[in-house]
Amino acid sequence: MSIRSGGKLNRLQQELPEGLLADAAWMEAHGYSSALRSQYVRAGWLDSPTRRVYRRSRTPLTWQQVVVSLQTVLDLPLTVGGRTALEQQGYAHYLSTAMREIHLYGPKRPPTWLASLPLNVTFHWHNNLRLFPGDTGAPPEPSPVMVGAGGLILPLRYSSKERAVLELLDELPEHESFHQADALMEGMSDLSPRRLQTLLEACASVKVKRLFLFFADRHRHAWRSRLDMSRVDLGSGKRVLAKGGKLDTHYNITVPSDLGGP
Repeated sequence: MSIRSGGKLNRLQQELPEGLLADAAWMEAHGYSSALRSQYVRAGWLDSPTRRVYRRSRTPLTWQQVVVSLQTVLDLPLTVGGRTALEQQGYAHYLSTAMREIHLYGPKRPPTWLASLPLNVTFHWHNNLRLFPGDTGAPPEPSPVMVGAGGLILPLRYSSKERAVLELLDELPEHESFHQADALMEGMSDLSPRRLQTLLEACASVKVKRLFLFFADRHRHAWRSRLDMSRVDLGSGKRVLAKGGKLDTHYNITVPSDLGGP
């Protein structure tokens, strides 16, 4: 190996934390040609878990490392949200028993190579601008989990639980269950009314806002009384969300008949 390529290898060790991913475009932009990458892979200095994607590790890849790579190495405006954010913030017992899907929110689709990574989860992308059109990119949210990578501790960006529950309700009724959402909302007694107020005012989905308030009223959480509904647009007309269900006359949405009012 030449001195020049050895220097580049040393630089790569500084630029790409161990365990994280970089794609071919990133490698090219940082001066690592296709031939040099192939040399590194043959020598065992780089691993290629899928075509044109590289990492400095041969240990099993985790979905957290993938997402941190997207957020930090590739600098993509993506946030872990919805069901996944809630599962990671302590609400998994209200939802699924095993994580099979990773929900990512952002204004642009993530790279197509995510689907070919050797992982037992599926990544789902959601356009955050559809639900929150005022977002200019991935929203700045708390980062409750830190991921280790080559001795570094890097933040994994999640939606707050207030935002994540609105993102989850957006999936009703096609991809989420009314009854799981009901159980989830029953346990959400510690939401921030200040953060909720901002989110409800910014949210573009009448369906999501009505569902959220229906569940909030049903479970009589203390934070509910601190929301100023005069500033929240709930639209007009009825929304049929549960076929064969009953109409909640306060919010004009149909819900499963076994979900009584508050």
